[in-house]
Amino acid sequence: MPRLAVTALALSHLRSHRAARIEGDGRPVAIFGPNGAGKTNILEALSLLSPGRGLRRSATADLSRSPENLGWKVRATLDTPHHVHEVETWAEAGQTSRQVTIDGKAASQTALGRIARVLWLVPAMDRLWMDAAGERRRFLDRVTMSLEPGHADVALAYEKAMRERNRLLKDQIRDDAWYAGLEAQMARHGAALAANRAMALDRLNAAQQGAQTAFPQADLALAPPEDGPETPRDEGALRDALAQGRRRDLAAGRTLTGPHRDDLRAVYAAKQMEARLCSTGEQKALLVSLILANARALAQDIGAAPILLLDEVAAHLDAGRRASLYDEICTLGAQAWMTGTDAALFTAMGTRAQWIEVTDEGGLSRVTQLTDPAA
Repeated sequence: MPRLAVTALALSHLRSHRAARIEGDGRPVAIFGPNGAGKTNILEALSLLSPGRGLRRSATADLSRSPENLGWKVRATLDTPHHVHEVETWAEAGQTSRQVTIDGKAASQTALGRIARVLWLVPAMDRLWMDAAGERRRFLDRVTMSLEPGHADVALAYEKAMRERNRLLKDQIRDDAWYAGLEAQMARHGAALAANRAMALDRLNAAQQGAQTAFPQADLALAPPEDGPETPRDEGALRDALAQGRRRDLAAGRTLTGPHRDDLRAVYAAKQMEARLCSTGEQKALLVSLILANARALAQDIGAAPILLLDEVAAHLDAGRRASLYDEICTLGAQAWMTGTDAALFTAMGTRAQWIEVTDEGGLSRVTQLTDPAA
C-alpha cells in the first residue's frame, strides 16, 4: 500500500530535546509518558515538516532549547508514494525565520506542503467551537492548505494587501487612487481565498458522507460575521463592496468587509444542533470526525493518508471511541503519532503501533523506543 510516513526523525536542541532520534516503519506511533516530559515537543517537530509555525504557532526563537539558545534543527526522512525525501528545517540562534531544505536544496515552506501532508489535533483545539471566529478561520485555512498548498500564498497576498489598506485607514488617508489599487488586489486574492475555502468545505462534507465511522457527522458552511453582512465571493462584487465601505472603514480604522471576517459554522447533523451548544465530549468527537474526513479526502488526492499528529487524543473519548479511532487510523493506513500520559490508553493498538516512552531526566527529555510497552 502506498504510504506517507516519517521513517527517521532527529531533533537537535529543540525545546526539551537536546538530541533525539526516532526510527519509524510506517505504523502508527504511541508516545506515552508523564506530563512535561516532552511528548508534545516531538509532535511539534513533526508539524514543522509542513508550512507555517507548527502546531503551537510558536515564534522561531521559542523553539530553541534553553538555556543554551544555540538554535535548533529537525531532520526527517519522508517516505511518499513516489519518492523518499530528506527534509531539514532549522533556525540558527537569533534568526526570526526558519530555513528549509528538501534533498539538500533550499526550499520554501510551500514546497513542504507539496510533499508532506500533515494534520493535527491538539488540546487547545477542543474549544474551537467556543472560541472567537479567528480560531475557526485558522482551522479552516489549515484544512484548505492541506488540500491546496497554494492556498498559503493566496492568504499571505490577501493579508499583505489588507495590512496596507488598514494602514491608510488608520492614517485617515482619503486618496481614492491609493485605495483602488489595494482593493483590486484584495478582491482578486479574496475571491480565490473564498473559493479555496468553499472547495475545502465541500470536500470535508463529501468525505463524511457514507463513511463507516463511530464519530458524528458535522454539516459545515461558511457564515458571515455576527455584526456584518455576508462576504461577496465574486471578485468584482468584493472590489465594489470594499470601495463602498471606505467611509465606514475609515471610522473604524480597519477593513470590515472581506473573507478575513468569515466564520466556520458546524452543526451536529444527527441532532441538528450547533457545535457550540454540544457537550464537551460531542465537540471533541466532531473535531476527530473532521480530522478523519480531511485525511480521507487527502488520501483520494495523493494516494496515501496524511501524517496525523494527535496530542492527548484520548481526552474526552471513552474506551469504545478510542478503539474505533485506532481502527479507523489503521484502515486509512495513516501514520498517526499519538500522545498520552499512560500506555494503557493505547492498549487497543497492540502490535499495530510502534511504542515510545518519553521521560524527563532533570529537564532533558529521554526518548526510548519499545518493542513491548509492558516492559
